[in-house]
Amino acid sequence: MTRTIMLQGTGSDVGKTVLVAGLCRLARLKGLNVRPFKPQNMSNNAAVADDGGEIGRAQWLQALACGVPSSVHMNPVLLKPQSENGSQIVVQGQVFGQAAGRDYQRLKPQLLGAVLDSFDRIKAGADLVIVEGAGSPAEINLRAGDIANMGFATCANVPVVLVGDIDRGGVIASLVGTHAILPDADRRMICGYIINKFRGDQSLFADGIKAIGRYTGWPSFGIVPFLKAAARLPAEDSVALERLTRSADGALKIAVPMLQRIANFDDFDPLAAEPAVDLVYVRPGERLPADAALVILPGSKSTIGDLEDLRRQGWDRDLELHRRRGGRIIGICGGYQMLGQSVDDPLGLEGLPKKVAGLGLLDIETVMAPEKTVANSPARALHYDVPLQGYEIHLGKTTGPDCARPALSIRNVPDGATSADGRVFGTYLHGLFANDAFRAALLKDFGVLETSENYRQSVEQALDDVALELEKVLDPRFLDQLFGGSERD
Repeated sequence: MTRTIMLQGTGSDVGKTVLVAGLCRLARLKGLNVRPFKPQNMSNNAAVADDGGEIGRAQWLQALACGVPSSVHMNPVLLKPQSENGSQIVVQGQVFGQAAGRDYQRLKPQLLGAVLDSFDRIKAGADLVIVEGAGSPAEINLRAGDIANMGFATCANVPVVLVGDIDRGGVIASLVGTHAILPDADRRMICGYIINKFRGDQSLFADGIKAIGRYTGWPSFGIVPFLKAAARLPAEDSVALERLTRSADGALKIAVPMLQRIANFDDFDPLAAEPAVDLVYVRPGERLPADAALVILPGSKSTIGDLEDLRRQGWDRDLELHRRRGGRIIGICGGYQMLGQSVDDPLGLEGLPKKVAGLGLLDIETVMAPEKTVANSPARALHYDVPLQGYEIHLGKTTGPDCARPALSIRNVPDGATSADGRVFGTYLHGLFANDAFRAALLKDFGVLETSENYRQSVEQALDDVALELEKVLDPRFLDQLFGGSERD
């Protein structure tokens, strides 16, 4: 019979994704057939699952931790925010529709069937399924029809471990407050808690553990220190970019503007991991650094909206100055579309029907169309003549004179465009920089001769490191119960 456990947080960004990934890898190292599951995710960081369709990048990473192919059933409901009030809804990998926040609350009960169907599929043949919640179960204003936290846990009868983030402060109040505010049926689902992101001497928190136990009756399953290896894993939420922004004395400065609806920003993790690269995420209100050798426009869930905001930030003028100074520019997906002469959305797929002028750095035009490309894609970088593996998730058709100089070939079909002088190019392929040969060739153009050899292996090693650290610090009795009490060869 498949064992199940669900990690829910006292709030967003408390580290649930990394803990689930680490426990999945630890279970795999112990010989278990383990699978991840997240009923509902809200993120513009999407992946193309191995069985086709979109899921959150976090569940793709967790599948990697399990050593199994990713599946749309690991994340049956994915919400991709397009505006302040509305999101695109992806159900079991396919676009289901769009809804504003209030409309989605009414829609959630209709999606429970798909969630439970996917959960049954994921459980089939697995020894263990580790489920990740979303946000906090204490958001009782969203409890009716809930499919992300306690609504799912009570319906599927999955025990819950609550995760509190001590690094942000108030962890005792967060845990005790959650206990106080939950209805009895939800409270009974919680079997214990984990304190996450602890820094310093853990003995100083002994009285805190006693206090939490006194107020809640919940046992502590362990105190997890701030995991350094987690920094080598892709981040799920754009709020993490604030922490990822750094200023180091790197040989090569690369700037990435933080668009409002930035998507798939883990595209840049392999560059950030390079010792000779200073990757700078430029916040709203800041200027693009004048000493950047390369500026990369990232993907976007709302190309026209982010293009208009880019102009409001003055980044269009910064890009023009960067270009005149001889700097290079790369656009990925939505960023590629922004580089052209215009972006036209006649059907209002991203909002109201609208056509706007692009940045004019490539001689191309993009027209949004309802057909969505979602595919894992073998490709080839034509300038460097190296093979690539990446993925496509985009709307729109891009044409124009600069497409006669494609950046890539995807499945033997030309993709992207390059300026006449070769200093600006764009492509629809995500995952470009995770290809070691391409990354090395690109950085060599800027004089960086020594690069990391295997980015994918560094992620695998980080997962191992997180797993082994969790084994050291979590309660052995909890792990014994979770893993079935014995290791498998």
